[in-house]
Amino acid sequence: MASTTTATLPHPFDPLCPLQIEKAASIVRKAHGQLAYNAISLLEPRKKEMQAWLESPDTAPRPPRLVEVVCVGKCGSVFDGIVDLGKEEVTVWNKLEGVQPILTLEDLVNTEIYVRKDPKVIEQCGILGIPKEDMHKVYVDPWTIGYDERFGNNIRLQQALMYYRQDVDDCQYAFPLDFIPIVNTLTGEVIHIDIPEVRRPLNKIPSNYFPKHIAEDAKAKGKEGDGYRTDLKPINITQPDGVSFKMDGNYIEWQNWRMHIGFNYKEGIVLHDISLNDDGTRRSLFYRMSLSEMNVPYGNPERPHQRKHAFDLGEYGGGYMTNSLALGCDCKGAIHYLDAHFPNKAGAGTVIKNAICIHEEDSGLAFKHSDFRDNSLIVTRARKLVISQIFTAANYEYCIYWYFHIDGTIQLEIKLSGILNTFPMHPDEDTKGWGTQVHPGVNAHNHQHLFCLRMDPQLDGPKNTIVQVDSAPSPHPVGSPENPYGNGFYAKRQRYTNVQEAMSDYESSTTRTWDITNEAKLHPYSKKPASYKLVSRECPKLLAQPGSLVWKRAGFTHHNIHVTPYADDQLYPAGKHVPQTSGEPSLGLPQWIDEAKDTPIDNADVVLWHTFGLTHFPAPEDFPVMPVEPFSLLLRPRNFWLRNPVLDVRPSFVKSPSDVLKGASTPGGLADKMSALAFGAESTRVDLDDEKKPAPGSCCLN
Repeated sequence: MASTTTATLPHPFDPLCPLQIEKAASIVRKAHGQLAYNAISLLEPRKKEMQAWLESPDTAPRPPRLVEVVCVGKCGSVFDGIVDLGKEEVTVWNKLEGVQPILTLEDLVNTEIYVRKDPKVIEQCGILGIPKEDMHKVYVDPWTIGYDERFGNNIRLQQALMYYRQDVDDCQYAFPLDFIPIVNTLTGEVIHIDIPEVRRPLNKIPSNYFPKHIAEDAKAKGKEGDGYRTDLKPINITQPDGVSFKMDGNYIEWQNWRMHIGFNYKEGIVLHDISLNDDGTRRSLFYRMSLSEMNVPYGNPERPHQRKHAFDLGEYGGGYMTNSLALGCDCKGAIHYLDAHFPNKAGAGTVIKNAICIHEEDSGLAFKHSDFRDNSLIVTRARKLVISQIFTAANYEYCIYWYFHIDGTIQLEIKLSGILNTFPMHPDEDTKGWGTQVHPGVNAHNHQHLFCLRMDPQLDGPKNTIVQVDSAPSPHPVGSPENPYGNGFYAKRQRYTNVQEAMSDYESSTTRTWDITNEAKLHPYSKKPASYKLVSRECPKLLAQPGSLVWKRAGFTHHNIHVTPYADDQLYPAGKHVPQTSGEPSLGLPQWIDEAKDTPIDNADVVLWHTFGLTHFPAPEDFPVMPVEPFSLLLRPRNFWLRNPVLDVRPSFVKSPSDVLKGASTPGGLADKMSALAFGAESTRVDLDDEKKPAPGSCCLN
């Protein structure tokens, strides 16, 4: 992924390449000896320095190439450092106390190895009927432990969610085990096992999804063939003339859009310097945009399930867990891929091929109008640019799609798939409403998926204001001079001037939205400020109660909207190092809000934080593998363009009134048919499908 816009120097936003990763590790090794590398990633330039360079790259100083490094010592000590690649020196080095950094793939793999060999675990498996010689059939989902007051945060721990496979191709989540080992990942020891007071048996009935099982199911039902549907015909997506976008390193230009595509180990895709070309004038929209955190709290209050509230970005990393995407499977069409590079434990650069997929898709109608009077018609189809990644967090898949539409709309869509987290149950057990039996002996607990979108707006400049917009009836009663018939309604607007009043939630009764505005940039017609409207309606509240463990740790979920003054190092709303935090004191967004309580946020350089997502009550249809469940939000330009910005997109079909007049000798249009029906012509039949066929003299454009 790390690329260059010149022959020698990477763009300051470009992620690190393998050589830069290894150079940073060698600089740290020379200064501080042998360490295990948890993270080696670009430390983004300070915003003021970067903005100055973006505006004048030929004259302004180039921001230094800095690298953030997180290391773990042999005894578990954690170090945060900054390396200056140009100076080839470690400029910052701090030893942290009571902090555990992000879990790596090596941590996850090793946990399963440790658990399978542990005598206490082998004993518990034997109690459930799994013999010692079958321990290779026992599987572990290594989860962050969240926070457990018995163990604190000075030891690097994971909890191991246990499963079994009778057959190598079985879905292990149909065979959950009822105990949870706690593993010290530094020493490889199982230090404790949580065992329920009431033991649950190991399920014996499989539920599977691989081809051989689909064929077996079909055979059991007396069907022929491999069990797959035969009536789905191929859909081919082709672009014989190639793609419409252009790549210059990690910058992309497409249909007036221009932006830099970055990637890091924690957030995954990071978009910088997003702008639009407005009739020759490039207008800035966002300095930076990313999914900065997410939390998945589970709703079973029985111990130890209270620990299940994973921060999938802050504790595992959306970059570290990203998939290598495959053409024809994850992506279809003419695809441009970007790779991602990360360090291994020894500090060597590794690659995830095809980490980001970039392509175009048809997006339905852009606009259409048909006039019943004269049978004129215009149809223009839309298109969108797709920038996507998919990451796997143990059992779940998160499919992240950034859509950029030709009218200037930004859409973020997330699709959930993968497999439910499961726990065993007795066939007649009462789930108490905390979960659902999705398969005999298999309980899937209620849970939420709460994402935090971090937006650093720069709408026509650095000074922006966030405005809450509610649809509201007129305050004046029926019969009043202002509202004589009682039908008046308007958009009620509230400017946020400080961080306290900006803490707000979605309100469905008023179809609440939020405008990112530049009050100095007024539209010449509407006299309203240029804006980008956040339209987001899937905004569940955190259902864990105030004072609960997850409530204290996930302060960003307390409201759907927060606004803070910009600060360079305020990127992660649950804090930089999330594993095993207790939430006391509050880290991340609550801390920053408290620090900024007297700082104005209107007409200022601000960051808008938006928490959205869904609440999942599992059902049998979600098992053994879950059909994708999508949800999305929009950022739409309002009072930004002079008029409809896609009028210059070539129509798919057009027949103007003058075209109709020229073809007056071809009767039978919609208006003629409607008129004939009105006067009772028995032989005239209205067939709207006729209007889809190009008539003589019409203009049909591809």
